[in-house]
Amino acid sequence: MSEQTIIIVEDDEITALNLNMSLQKQGYKVLAMCDNSADAKNKINAYKPNIVIIDISLQESNDGIELAKIVRKKYNIPFIFLTSYSDDEIISQAKLTEPYGYIVKPFDPNSLHATIQMALFKYQVENERKDDIDNLKVDKLNLEKLLYSKRAEDKPIVPFGGKYHLDISICETFYNGKKIKLTKKENAFLRLLVAQLGLVVSFEQAMNYVWDENGATENSVRTLVWRLRNKLETDIIKNASGIGYYIEE
Repeated sequence: MSEQTIIIVEDDEITALNLNMSLQKQGYKVLAMCDNSADAKNKINAYKPNIVIIDISLQESNDGIELAKIVRKKYNIPFIFLTSYSDDEIISQAKLTEPYGYIVKPFDPNSLHATIQMALFKYQVENERKDDIDNLKVDKLNLEKLLYSKRAEDKPIVPFGGKYHLDISICETFYNGKKIKLTKKENAFLRLLVAQLGLVVSFEQAMNYVWDENGATENSVRTLVWRLRNKLETDIIKNASGIGYYIEE
């Protein structure tokens, strides 16, 4: 295991020392031990650890929860709560910070190690997914360039699916010369498919390009495709099972 760095935020000296000793035995590097949120913020900012362990009831208040909010929002570092509390209200507040795990006092060294490893793994997967989504985002300017390159001769017409064509000058779709009436989202999704003829448009690409607002899901895409298919004269939109949709080139 490559050495992972940790900052402990715990105001009980005995617990902090036991954590420090246990973590070092397991191969972690403890960068600092802090007993208050102000010191913790300074140390986190200075050292940028791989993970932070935070006492949920720091100094017998909700300082641990407030610190966790800052760690997530400002530093984007995974954190684990350390708690001996089972109070529903405190746990409910803690959940809102979306911790990467909980350690219950008195802690078990093996459980401590497992919780840290799971937290680091979850954090890695989350960031990889964010990177994947960013890479899948279709820039509107690049999309226009793709459509422009698919024109028939020097006309603003992109033929596809046999008797269909997309007029990129007016953003309208036609079948046998007759305009197909589409909603804004249907039109955007079809343009995305036509710009990438022969390639699969993933659910993630569709959600990022078609929906300006947050909250779109794979079911949103499926519903949109269902409506779009009902408006098209022929079944040109193909399924790529579990991945997305495409139109054959």
